Amino acid sequence: MQDQRFHSEENPSSELPSALTASSGGTVTPVPLDQFPDGSLDVPTPAGTVARGGVLARVARVFGLDRAIFFTVLARGWSALAAAITIALILKYLSPVEQGFYTVINPLVNIQIIFELGFSFVILQTASHESAYLSIGRDGSIRGPEREHGRLSSILQKALKWYSFAAVVLLVVLLFGGRTFFRQVSTHSAHVDWAGPWTLAAIAASFTFQIDPIFSFLEGCGFVPEIARARLTQFVTGSILSIGMLLLHHGLYAPGAMLLGQALAGGFAIFRFRKLLGNVLRHKPGPHRTHFGADIWPLQWRMAVSWVCGYLTIPLFSPMLAHMGEWGPIEAGRMGVTISVAAKIGDVAMAWMTTKSAPFGRLVALRQFGELDRRFFKALGQATGIAVLGATCVWMGAVLLMRCGGTWSHYATRFLSPLGLGLMLFGFVANTAVSSMAIYLRAHKQEKFMVNSIAGAVYTVPVAWWLGHRMGGLGIAIAYAAGSVVIGLGFGTYTFLKWRRRWHGARPEDELQMEGSAG
Repeated sequence: MQDQRFHSEENPSSELPSALTASSGGTVTPVPLDQFPDGSLDVPTPAGTVARGGVLARVARVFGLDRAIFFTVLARGWSALAAAITIALILKYLSPVEQGFYTVINPLVNIQIIFELGFSFVILQTASHESAYLSIGRDGSIRGPEREHGRLSSILQKALKWYSFAAVVLLVVLLFGGRTFFRQVSTHSAHVDWAGPWTLAAIAASFTFQIDPIFSFLEGCGFVPEIARARLTQFVTGSILSIGMLLLHHGLYAPGAMLLGQALAGGFAIFRFRKLLGNVLRHKPGPHRTHFGADIWPLQWRMAVSWVCGYLTIPLFSPMLAHMGEWGPIEAGRMGVTISVAAKIGDVAMAWMTTKSAPFGRLVALRQFGELDRRFFKALGQATGIAVLGATCVWMGAVLLMRCGGTWSHYATRFLSPLGLGLMLFGFVANTAVSSMAIYLRAHKQEKFMVNSIAGAVYTVPVAWWLGHRMGGLGIAIAYAAGSVVIGLGFGTYTFLKWRRRWHGARPEDELQMEGSAG
C-alpha cells in the first residue's frame, strides 16, 4: 500500500491520511505509547497495590502532572522566581533609562525567530511521526523499519546543516544591526554603555540557537522529560549568572549572561545523548531520506510566516515605545516588565500543552483520535485555568502595591497602570488558549494558523503604533487585548473547529485500511 502521510498542506480534500504503512521490510507493529521514553501515558498500577506517594500521586493525576510537566513547571516556576528577583534587582540597581535598555535587549535578541523559521517545531513533529514505529533504547540504539529509521536520521542531518549556517548569519545581523539600533536610541537618552553587553548577548544567542533543533529532535523521539529536565538546568544556570551580573553592578550584562548559562547547560545535556545522536548522524538514509521540498518545506514556510508574524507583535512593544521620543526608554521599561511578568504566567500554563506536542504527533500518526481529543481538551482546561489564576493573582498584587504607598507604590509605578496591566494579562490568557489550539493542529504536520498570524500582525503593528503614540503603554495594551479577542479567540476557534472536523471525519474504509496496515 502506498504511504499516505501528509507531504503538503495543499490537498483540497483536507482529509487525514488513512494509514501508516509497512516499510519494504515487512509489517510494522506500533510501539505502545506507554513504553515510550517520554512517559506520556502512565503504566497502570497492578490491582491491590497502593501507588507510591498516596495523596500526592492522586493530586498529580487530577492536575495531569507527569514527569515532563513536572520538570517543565519547575523550570518555568524557577524562571518566574528568578524573573521576580531580577525585576527587584533591576528596580534597585538600574536607573529608569538603564531599565529601558535592559528590556530592549531581549526582544532584539529574539530576532533569531526569523532565522529559525519555525524549523524546530517541524523537526519535533516530523520526528514524532517517524519514531512512532521505532524503538529507541536508552543506549542510543534504534530498532524498527529502515524506512522510518532513514527518514528520522535524515531529519537531524538536514537540521544541523541549516542551523549551523543560520547561526553565523544570525551573529552578523545581531552584532551590526543591534549596534545601529542602540546608537539611534542613545540619541534620545543619557549615555549608557551598551556595546559590551550587546556583544555578549549576540554571541551567546548564536550558540543557544544551535541547541534548539537538537532538543526538538530528542523531544520528538520521546525524551520529553529528559529535555524538560535539561531546560530546567538551563534556566537555573542562566538565571544564576544573570542575577550575579546584577549583584555585581553589571546589570546590562545580565541578558547575555543568561544566554551564556543556557548555552553551557544545553551543551552538557546534549553530550549525555552523544550515543544516540552519533548513531543518527552516522546512519545513511539512502532512498528513505526526508525530502526537503516534499516533507519539510510545505510545513516550514507556513510555520516561518507564523513565527515572523509573532515576532512583529509582543516582542516589538518595548522597542516601539523606546523609539517614540514622547515616551522613550522609561515607558518602554514599564512595558517590558509587564510583558515579562505576563509571559512567565503564560509559560507556566503552557507547560500542560507544550509537553504534549510529541505525544500528540504520535497519536495522530497512529490515528488514535479519541485519545488525542481526550488528552487535548483535558490539557486545554488545565492550561487555561492556570493562566487565569496566575493573571488574577498578579493583577491583584500589583493593585495592592499601588495602594500601599511609600516605597512599594514607587516600585509599582515601574509597571503599566492597573488598566494597562490587566489588558496585557488578559491578552496573554487568551493567547494560552489560541496557542493550545495551534499545537493541536500542528500535531497533524500542518500549519493552519498562518492566516490567523498574518491577520494578527497586520492589525497589531499599525494599531499599536498609532495608539502607542497617543496613549503610551496603555494604548498598546488596548490594541493587543482587542486583537486577542477578535482575531485570537474568535478567528482561532473557527480555524480549530473547521480543520478538526475535516481531518477526523474518517470514513469506515479508511479505518479498515489502517487496521490492515498495522496488523
